[in-house]
Amino acid sequence: MSGFLMAAGRLGSIAALIALLIILIKKLIALVSFLMIALKVGIVIAFIALLLLIVITFLSARNRRRREAEEF
Repeated sequence: MSGFLMAAGRLGSIAALIALLIILIKKLIALVSFLMIALKVGIVIAFIALLLLIVITFLSARNRRRREAEEF
């Protein structure tokens, strides 16, 4: 009987460790996917900001050239 309990205890602890490893791997996959989504969103926001900066620079240069042409 005691041999059966020792075997069951060892198998139970191994099964618990395997279950914990599976849960850890699932959580790591979720963390990595969240970080990838955050990185993609950051890249899109940076791209939109760059495009807005280019448009603002273009419009201000155009207005400056128009004012210089009116002065002459």
